[in-house]
Amino acid sequence: MLEKRDFYINGAWVAPQAGTDFDVIDPSTEEACAVISLAGEADTLAAIAAAKAAFPAWAQTPVAERLKLAERIMEVYAARAEDMAQTISLEMGAPIEMARVQQAPTGAGHIKAFIEATRNFNFDHALRDNAPDTRILYEPIGVCGLITPWNWPMNQVVLKVMPALLSGCTMILKPSEIAPLSSHLFAEIMAEAGTPAGVFNLVNGDGPGVGTTLSGHPDVDMISFTGSTRAGIAISKNAADTLKRVSLELGGKGANIVFADAGEQAVQQGVMRCMNNTGQSCNAPTRMLVERSRYDQAVEQAAEFANSLSVNSSHESGKHIGPVVSEAQFDKIQGLIQVGIDEGARLVAGGLGRPDGLNRGFFVRPTVFADTNNQMRICREEIFGPVLSMMPFDSEEEAIAIANDTPYGLTNYVQSQDMDKCRRVARQLRTGMVDMNGKARAAGSPFGGMKASGNGREGGPWGLEEFMEVKAVGGWE
Repeated sequence: MLEKRDFYINGAWVAPQAGTDFDVIDPSTEEACAVISLAGEADTLAAIAAAKAAFPAWAQTPVAERLKLAERIMEVYAARAEDMAQTISLEMGAPIEMARVQQAPTGAGHIKAFIEATRNFNFDHALRDNAPDTRILYEPIGVCGLITPWNWPMNQVVLKVMPALLSGCTMILKPSEIAPLSSHLFAEIMAEAGTPAGVFNLVNGDGPGVGTTLSGHPDVDMISFTGSTRAGIAISKNAADTLKRVSLELGGKGANIVFADAGEQAVQQGVMRCMNNTGQSCNAPTRMLVERSRYDQAVEQAAEFANSLSVNSSHESGKHIGPVVSEAQFDKIQGLIQVGIDEGARLVAGGLGRPDGLNRGFFVRPTVFADTNNQMRICREEIFGPVLSMMPFDSEEEAIAIANDTPYGLTNYVQSQDMDKCRRVARQLRTGMVDMNGKARAAGSPFGGMKASGNGREGGPWGLEEFMEVKAVGGWE
């Protein structure tokens, strides 16, 4: 079993001052694969002090020097790509092929995108051509607490660490204690790349411990959090007394609107998008709204495709769905599947229990409910598992109303060969992102939502701006 008890503080690996052992569970086997330490208050305070001490010098470091460091990080990350894929697969259950093709590469892609965004960002400019004596300066906000989830570990770590670093901030990273090993590896990458002491710090812990200390501490100027809406609310309340900036990327309950004229593969692609990463994605299209004339056919197609999906260990090669991350997650999903049955939704694929032949591990059957409605819990709550809810609609206006009738506002999806209709619908959907006809947004696009899906944006220049303050200076010339 791996032992990863140390924290990375002030440029060195240090033993916990007040740590508590915590087992990391392999979700494919339900067995402990590593042990970490959950930090005590003394450990968290040491990391905050290191970041605070390092901030003045790093904030004054030229952008060109920050970019050189980012390029070194990109090189080291590329050299450790297979290690990263293996680590993510082990800790959170992504099948190894998926970890190699999707999970680990998201980190590399975001590093590259932030380097490009920084090169094109104007940190220092005149207000406008006819007001050259007023200067606009973008400056780092300060010490940042970065709290990241387990479902896409490197995607979220890099989306926070790189813009903080390139903006001139110093930081304390608290990854999810459920899947912390990839962040430990990332700290090794940061050290090997030559990150100055105190600029990047890593402390493992849970939300009530490290998370609460970070969000309430007066020397932490910003919290960037990705996770549940419930936790985001708690962080915001705890941060309010110190008036720090809080950037939140929270849950989702995305609607996938399939019009009658959608492409032939729209339903299959929608199911696959919902089930990808075993449904553990905040932007998954978990509600499929289908125009009534195509609805019955779509239900048959969705059920057939879901039933064709294989489920297996994350350690096995091949294209399949892995386990969900933990016993708690497994139990939550099973409970909501039962709720769907009890509420009267028509179960057309999957259901309760593990798939045949899998008696150990947190494996869930790919599940599809038909004839649902927006009053059902399975259509209102974020299940975070491979569960799709389908319902019909009769008009464009009704589809928009159903899609928007949710507490969340992260990502919606539109499928139609009528591009005027797609664009018209996209403008009316109350989400931070819309994908149309299976086409994803380009690298460097802003990622984030509205309503209960949070605030702020990650990626591109918007991601850099999250970590900066704007200063206006008069009499510059």
